[in-house]
Amino acid sequence: MDSIDEEIIRCVTRDARSTYAEIGQAAGLSPSAAKRRLDRLVANGVIAGFTALVNTEALGWNAEAFVEVYCSGNPTPEQLRRALEEIPEVIEACTVSGAADAMVYLRAADIPHLERAVQRVRASRAVDRTESVIVLSRLINRPRP
Repeated sequence: MDSIDEEIIRCVTRDARSTYAEIGQAAGLSPSAAKRRLDRLVANGVIAGFTALVNTEALGWNAEAFVEVYCSGNPTPEQLRRALEEIPEVIEACTVSGAADAMVYLRAADIPHLERAVQRVRASRAVDRTESVIVLSRLINRPRP
């Protein structure tokens, strides 16, 4: 991993749809060299994949909740991730210290939609129970780097 690889990573992190020409320009490489380097980063597992970020506000998903997840048994973080990633309303999920096993951030169109999403979280075999807190208003919402 060198400064060229770091620049390639910065470029595709900003825009996963960057062309090889754009990546090459950012990293000081030809498009074909940029493709080879990007392919190597993917093959080595440095870049795990490419994804689309959905603007949930543009979808009208204005209801938000934080959900504490309490697991049954002892699922691995990977098992819990696989269970939660199938639920599109799950925006973020983290394993945490404390009484809960994980914390999940959900967005949905309205309270009934939010309730259905929480029910899908609860339906996972890995989940024993949940405790939810609905967001009433955002006080601080800083952009992430």
